[in-house]
Amino acid sequence: MQEKIEVVKTLIDAFPFIREFNQKIVVIKYGGAAQIDAKLKSEFAKDIALLHLVGIKVVIVHGGGKKINSILEKMDIKTEFVDGVRVTTKENMEVVEMVLSGLVNKEITSMLNHNGVKAIGLSGKDASFLKAKAKDEKRFGLTGEISKVDASVIKKLLDENFIPVIAPIATSEDSYSEGFNINADLAASAIAKALKAEKIIFLTDTKGILDKDKNLISTLREDEIKRLIKEKVITGGMLPKVEASLDTISSGVKKAHIIDGRIEHSILLELFTSQGIGTVIK
Repeated sequence: MQEKIEVVKTLIDAFPFIREFNQKIVVIKYGGAAQIDAKLKSEFAKDIALLHLVGIKVVIVHGGGKKINSILEKMDIKTEFVDGVRVTTKENMEVVEMVLSGLVNKEITSMLNHNGVKAIGLSGKDASFLKAKAKDEKRFGLTGEISKVDASVIKKLLDENFIPVIAPIATSEDSYSEGFNINADLAASAIAKALKAEKIIFLTDTKGILDKDKNLISTLREDEIKRLIKEKVITGGMLPKVEASLDTISSGVKKAHIIDGRIEHSILLELFTSQGIGTVIK
């Protein structure tokens, strides 16, 4: 009986957060180990289904870098990174779009549908709701930067009770082309801003943002982040997430969360508990 009472207490503790976020938009950038490990994938789908069922409007933006690298290697196609950014050649772009829009996107959509919610997969090319321009064509090829988000496309899906699952491929703002490969963190940020989301959550393969002694920093503000970047405490793959977080909250999104996707139910622990498990930027 005591175990059952503890379960009820957990639900009661979560109730204020469920009420607070009801009918609010939460954008989740899905990537890393949570997108690779079979058990984590299954738990992620259940967690998203739960968020949806308690009235939170979830939008998922996913990456797929590891899968892209694997397919490129099997096809003996070279890939290159400059400053941590993929150089997307025309040959690479064909594989990138196939993997993101085809393999990864449909797998996520299928997992969510299997858990009893209505998920629909799309890329930024659909209805041209993501438009982009070249980041630096000479250096990065068909890697782009988002210039426009047509939020009405996503809002209509949310109004129809769908969970949009978005592959970060954008159409060209100028003319027809192969489209652009967009960094998933930056795509999630642009979409969250356009939707005026309540929160954006980045799933990573670290605990969150760590201090110089490798301890988790639970809360950060802009001035503190700039200091940590200057001191080279925040470096590497964490930089795009931090920059995307700052850009997002400066545009009206209330909070950005960077959490460890390797922990089961990490999203629920971050949203529905007072302590959370990662770093909140606000």
